Amino acid sequence: MVTPRRDSGADLPRLTGARVLVVEARYYEDIADELLAGARAAIEAAEAEAVVVTVPGALEIPQTVAILLEAAARARKPYDAVVALGCVIRGETGHYDIVAGESARALMDLSVGLRLPLGNGILTVETEAQAQARARVAEMNKGGGAAEAALAVLALRRAEEAGRQDRTIGFTPRRNPESE
Repeated sequence: MVTPRRDSGADLPRLTGARVLVVEARYYEDIADELLAGARAAIEAAEAEAVVVTVPGALEIPQTVAILLEAAARARKPYDAVVALGCVIRGETGHYDIVAGESARALMDLSVGLRLPLGNGILTVETEAQAQARARVAEMNKGGGAAEAALAVLALRRAEEAGRQDRTIGFTPRRNPESE
């Protein structure tokens, strides 16, 4: 069985002053609460600022990110990173495949096209129980993991911009391998 990389004990990067846009879909409110709690904790631990915006569902996340990134740039208050949070649970129709695939594709297009650190915390699961386990901060903490991923890429970008040669900037995500 393949297991995730173990926590190396590395600390979260300190990104004081960084602005992180968090766009959360609240379609499943209890799951959204846990995802957001994990993301907020990771962002606060990095000493960054979280700006949280709520949308109805996962398909609304990418266009909301694009709109808010553009507005922030015009206002000369750009975001340094983005975290997308939501949940898509398979149902009886093919709608799941469209929502899961298109939201992920659009987020990746934004991230690569804009060279934007972006953590995708949109859960794509078969059951609500799977979603709960992945969302819970005390279990898999996928909201925290998405924020940590965006922060690691932001730390790497800042190191590159500063001319540092250390490409190991970032951290190993904290995981509980027994719960995956």
